[in-house]
Amino acid sequence: MGVVGAGQMGHGIAQVFACAGSGVVMVDVDMERLKKALRLIEENLAFLAEKGLFRGRREEVLRRIEPSTALDPLKEADLVVESVYEDLKLKQDLFFELDRLCRPQTALASNTSVISITEIAQRCRRKERVLGTHFWNPPFLVPLVEVVKTEHTSEEVFDFAYEVLLAVGKRPIKCLRDVPGFIANRLQHALWREAVSLVEKGIADPETVDEAIKLSFGLRLPVLGPLENADMVGLDLVLSIHDYIFKYLDASKEASPLLREKVEKGELGFKSQKGFYTWTEQKAKQKREELLEHLVRWHLSQKGQGGEDGKAHN
Repeated sequence: MGVVGAGQMGHGIAQVFACAGSGVVMVDVDMERLKKALRLIEENLAFLAEKGLFRGRREEVLRRIEPSTALDPLKEADLVVESVYEDLKLKQDLFFELDRLCRPQTALASNTSVISITEIAQRCRRKERVLGTHFWNPPFLVPLVEVVKTEHTSEEVFDFAYEVLLAVGKRPIKCLRDVPGFIANRLQHALWREAVSLVEKGIADPETVDEAIKLSFGLRLPVLGPLENADMVGLDLVLSIHDYIFKYLDASKEASPLLREKVEKGELGFKSQKGFYTWTEQKAKQKREELLEHLVRWHLSQKGQGGEDGKAHN
């Protein structure tokens, strides 16, 4: 396997493949970043071992990962996952090089969260082998991967990537059309648009909006998706509600003026210690730790039910 980009997502994706027993070439332009990535993978494995989600030998996993500042070692890879900065031209240039370099059977995948895979593959000659594989952060704990098909992607490549991801312990889903944001991000940002709008219009403060989600339908989401919920309450009732409420929901095609104002003022969230909330370093660290603990509990619950999750950590 190959992974291009050793940043926050790239090193986690390399870890997923290596934990499942695959050899991985991890490529980045900066050797120091590659060394840091290997250190972070070792820390991740120690964390997983402490939580009972990794029972292997850390040194064996790390030995499966070959760091490289050149693309050449990717020539014989079965699958290459790109995880570089979210810049269309950068991705297009990289895929042009990978398409030229890799053998014809190699599947070329982008980990972009929102950019069109068709646009990324624009300069490729073999567009049929290009697809999306959108992992979620952190890749070694969030099970979902969106496998995205363009109008050019072959069924063989699409199915191959899906089966590889299943084999390494992920929960892949098939996105049958290449639309910006794919599936989960379209759903997530539709919710975020309304959440920001409620604050912007003075209907509720940020804490109230977050509590409204976390303490109501958010509790149901792990076992009851929105369409399952619709079937449960009855589609006749859902239709009646939608006929009434949709005209009152935020349908803006532009980002919120409040959000834009905050960014212009340098209120960026954790990284600036102020966003919708005020964050000290300690509070931000605590929130990240809460998230990790929540994801760990989910994996442990799946193992307790005899599920396959955790397979990638063994």
